[in-house]
Amino acid sequence: MTASSPDRTNPITPRGYAALKARYDHLLGTERPEIAEIVNWAAGNGDRSENGDYLYGRKRMREIDRELGHLSRRMKSARVVDPGEQRDLSRVFFGARVTLADEEDEQRIVTIVGDDEQDAGQGLIGWTSPLARALRGAEIGDCRIVRLPGGEKEWEVIAIDYA
Repeated sequence: MTASSPDRTNPITPRGYAALKARYDHLLGTERPEIAEIVNWAAGNGDRSENGDYLYGRKRMREIDRELGHLSRRMKSARVVDPGEQRDLSRVFFGARVTLADEEDEQRIVTIVGDDEQDAGQGLIGWTSPLARALRGAEIGDCRIVRLPGGEKEWEVIAIDYA
């Protein structure tokens, strides 16, 4: 797979994959054992039906197990794509940091990352988001229309960087 064609996979940057792995390791190695210890202690205290520590612990254990399963599936399907290895630096592909201007010349900087690492508040947009899909393959000077629930908006690509 090339850095520019992560369409059918779960693309993720090396940093994003490390964050998923760190969360998984923390849950499995720290949180889950702590909760298991609390549940075992609470179970030894007798009547479990009115034991808040036991009931909360079991509920939290299910939440952790559910999140571990989700993280495991995401990591198995992940395809680590290093934006620094992108060959065509003149076009927008996965990992691009793009400076955009709208119709009112207001600028916005976004970085196209994996869906598991998106954070709009930090300017990190997921690979499958409407804006990222519209920007794919764009060059500096290209205008792209993005269809959003609130209507259409046109963006012009001002700069592309893969730093």
